[in-house]
Amino acid sequence: MRRTTSTLLATLALLAGGLAAAPSSPAADPAAAPVAPADSSIRAGVTQRDGCVSSVPEPGESTPVDICWTVFKPAGASARRPVPMVLHSHGWGGSRAARGEVQAFLDAGYGVLTFDQRGFGASGGHAHVEDPALEGRDVRRLVRLAAGLPWVQQDGPGDPRLGAIGGSYGGGYQYVGAFELLRTRGTPVFDALAPQITWHDLSQSLAPSGVVRTEWALALSAASLPSDALPPRVYKALVEGAALGTWPDGSIPGTEDMVSFFRRNGPRWHVGQGRRLDIPMLLGQGTTDGLFPLEQGFRNWQQAMTAGARRRSIFVGYNGGHVLPAVLPAGTTADTDPCSRKLAGGDFERLTVRFLDHVLKGRRTTLRGFGRMHLATPGGTCTTIRTPRANTAVEVGTVATLEGVGTPLSYEVAQGPIRVAGTPYLTGTMTALGVQNRAFYGLAVGTSPLDARLVQNNVLPIDEPRPVLGEARRVALPSVAVDVPAGQNLYLLATPVSDTFVLMGSRLPGAVTIEDTIVHLPVVGR
Repeated sequence: MRRTTSTLLATLALLAGGLAAAPSSPAADPAAAPVAPADSSIRAGVTQRDGCVSSVPEPGESTPVDICWTVFKPAGASARRPVPMVLHSHGWGGSRAARGEVQAFLDAGYGVLTFDQRGFGASGGHAHVEDPALEGRDVRRLVRLAAGLPWVQQDGPGDPRLGAIGGSYGGGYQYVGAFELLRTRGTPVFDALAPQITWHDLSQSLAPSGVVRTEWALALSAASLPSDALPPRVYKALVEGAALGTWPDGSIPGTEDMVSFFRRNGPRWHVGQGRRLDIPMLLGQGTTDGLFPLEQGFRNWQQAMTAGARRRSIFVGYNGGHVLPAVLPAGTTADTDPCSRKLAGGDFERLTVRFLDHVLKGRRTTLRGFGRMHLATPGGTCTTIRTPRANTAVEVGTVATLEGVGTPLSYEVAQGPIRVAGTPYLTGTMTALGVQNRAFYGLAVGTSPLDARLVQNNVLPIDEPRPVLGEARRVALPSVAVDVPAGQNLYLLATPVSDTFVLMGSRLPGAVTIEDTIVHLPVVGR
């Protein structure tokens, strides 16, 4: 099923802002307490300076690439009264922040260094999607710039008191910068990170199990066209993926190899090299995010950080992120952030300011929730968990779906009331007699199979390129947080098609049957 042109254009506009369907702001949420405005004398004392630093050339070239920035110095900051610095950057297709976008941090007494990432805004080069050898070195150069400002608090030579903020692509730079500094200096230099709606494994995000999230791949490509941000081979690969139905890995002669291109572009690669970040983080992830879903944030929380860092960190899942309407299968709409309100009395920005005050300034802020994962449900409640692991097994029986054509089918798993929060999965014995067997699975809630709606708009694919006859399989289901009320049921939804993975279903008619199906659920309060 194809989106309309107007929907695609709206999507690109959201992507350019970096926080597609971000969580509700205090202005949109009357129950949230806004950050108190600073008085006009403080605002008047903010100064601004623009410039560019020279960073490493593009591959195969010798000319340094300019990375352009703006520094905002807050009122009262001086060499005698130094302040911490907050690094900021934009989402995909965006550019560095105007003063109003970071005013809350200036009001709180932080300096802000906001920059155009490679390939965007006034910066040169192409976007290599947070390659450590390119964007990683760009961030290192900007940290050196911050360390040379006399009014920035220093913890040691070349080591400014430093936090970082930003969402989506603006979360990716935080990880690549911190990991690169850890690799080269033995310390991440950053003292606190606050990445939002970003990824752990970029290939798995764009193409789980090698099945391309078509809408997002094409939308991200289109959003980079105005500045010609991507290298030409990436545009070619994204089109190939959409046309061939698989993530290009170079196995077909003449096609690109995106597996190799993205191999180092995210925390997963650094974790594979034995690195963990031992710094406090405020992780924000969208429970309804269809590009970098909740599971990607879980993996960063569990794998990219040390156990000690997790004890000093907070994970918040809000209803938002990179969101497109879910039509087939039908989903739900939610745009709330009850967990930030619960923890800090306001939205995620207010929570971020309080978190940075706690970590960078050592203030007693009464902030709570450290060492836990706080997840919003579509109904607007906040559920706190220690782990996303499944703890309950439910026998469902036989689950069948057509391939390529047909409508979603729902199979009852549990009756409400029940609360599920974490990462479910299913096991069973699979039979699929065609080739390139594909189907999509998720959880749904409703009073009956006929009105069951997809939880938080996400499904995940299975991809079986050859016939399967009675073989044991474990099938991943999207991570969720949902309250199933009394009178409604939790269902396992199986569908041959998904509008997120448009044209990525099986190219040949067939059927996938899973017998002796067991759904493994992370039930809260069990």
